[in-house]
Amino acid sequence: MTPLHLAEGAGGFLTGLYISFWLPALVLTAALVIKLPSILKLWRDPLLRAVGGLLLFACAVFVFAAPGTIAWTNRVTGVPNIAAPWVYSLLTALSASWLLLVVHWRNGHTDRREQTRRATRWVVSVYAGVVVALWVLFALADVPVEQIRDLDTYYASTPFMREEILLYLLAHAVACSITTRLVWNWIRTDGLDGWLRWGLRFLGIGYATNLLFGAAKLTAVVARWTGHDLDWLNTNIAPSAACIAATFVAIGFIVPHAGQYLQDRWLVRRRYRSLKPLARLLRTVAGGREPLALRATAEMRLIRRETYIRDALLYLSRFLDEDLRRRAYDAALALGHERGRAQELAAAVTIVDAVETRGRAPDGDDRSEADTTYLLQEIQAVSEALGRPDEISAVRVRAAVPAESVSTHD
Repeated sequence: MTPLHLAEGAGGFLTGLYISFWLPALVLTAALVIKLPSILKLWRDPLLRAVGGLLLFACAVFVFAAPGTIAWTNRVTGVPNIAAPWVYSLLTALSASWLLLVVHWRNGHTDRREQTRRATRWVVSVYAGVVVALWVLFALADVPVEQIRDLDTYYASTPFMREEILLYLLAHAVACSITTRLVWNWIRTDGLDGWLRWGLRFLGIGYATNLLFGAAKLTAVVARWTGHDLDWLNTNIAPSAACIAATFVAIGFIVPHAGQYLQDRWLVRRRYRSLKPLARLLRTVAGGREPLALRATAEMRLIRRETYIRDALLYLSRFLDEDLRRRAYDAALALGHERGRAQELAAAVTIVDAVETRGRAPDGDDRSEADTTYLLQEIQAVSEALGRPDEISAVRVRAAVPAESVSTHD
C-alpha cells in the first residue's frame, strides 16, 4: 500500500472523528463558576481577573464556534460568514488572555509592577491590533458562499481571507507556544502545592494540545495551496484537538480548588471517625452520648466531638495515674514501639485505667488533678491508639509487672 493510500485511509477513518463543542463549553463554565466567587471577592487582583477573562473568552469561543451558533450568527446578521471574524476575534482575545495570565503569574511580585504593566500594555496593544486587522481583512475579502465547518480550507487561497486565516493562526500559535513553555517550566519549580502542580500539569497538556489545533489547521490550508485535499484535518482533527485542549485547561483550573476542597472534607471526616473510640470510652464520664445534630456540617460535628472529649478528659484528670503512664511508656518501648507511638499507647492505657478507677471510686473522692496537656492536644493520636485493643492490653500487662513484683517482695 502506497503512502498516498495510507493517507487517504487515515483521512477516511478520521473524517468521523468529531467532539461536540458543548462539552468543553460546559467544563469551562463549571471552572468559571468555581472561580467566580474568588474573582468577585478579590477583583483588584490582576491575576484573578486574567483567569476570569481567560475562562470567559474560552466559553465564548466554544459557544460561538459551534456549527449551530455559526449558522445562527450568519442568519441573524444577514452577512454570509460574518461568524468567521467574530470567532477569530474571540480566539485572538483568548490567546491574549493566556499571555496576560502568564505575565501576571510570572511578574506578580511588587518589585516587578512596572514590568508587568509594560508587558500587559504590549499584549493588549498587539492583540487588539490583530483583532482590528481581522475585521479589515474580512471587509476586503470576497466570501459570498456560507461555510459552516470548513471555511478555512474553502477560502484558503482567497485574497485577504488567506491573510486573515494566517494572521489568527499565527497569533494563536505564538501565545500558545509561550504559555506552554512557561507552564511546563513552572511545573518543575520547587515548593509547589501538590494540587497546584497537578493543575499546572493539566494546563500544560491543554496548551500543548492547542498547538495540535493550529498545526492541523495550517497543514490543511497549506495543502490547499499545493493542490492537495487534507480538509479532514481542518473539519475533524483541529476542532477535536481544540475541544480536548479546552477540557484539559478547564480541569487544570478546577483541580487545585476541587482537590483541596475534597481533601479538606476528607481530613475532617477522617478526624471525626478517628475520635470515635475515645468518645465511646468517655461516655460514662461525660454522662451519656455526645450531642448529635444530623443537619450540622462536618466541621461542626467535629468541633462538638472534640469539645465533648476535652470536657470529659478535664473531668477525668483527677483519676489519671502519672506513675502508671510512665510505666506504660517504658513498657511500650520495651515491646518495640517507637517513642511517639509509645507515648500514645501510654496515654491510652492511663485513660482506660482512669475510667475504671472512676467507676470504683466512692462519691466525693477528692484527688489532685494530673497534667492533661498532652491528652488535650493529642486526642486524635490517643483515640487511634485505643482502636488497637491488643496493643493496649499488652502494654497494660507489661506495665503492671513491676508493681506486682514489688508487692510480692514486700
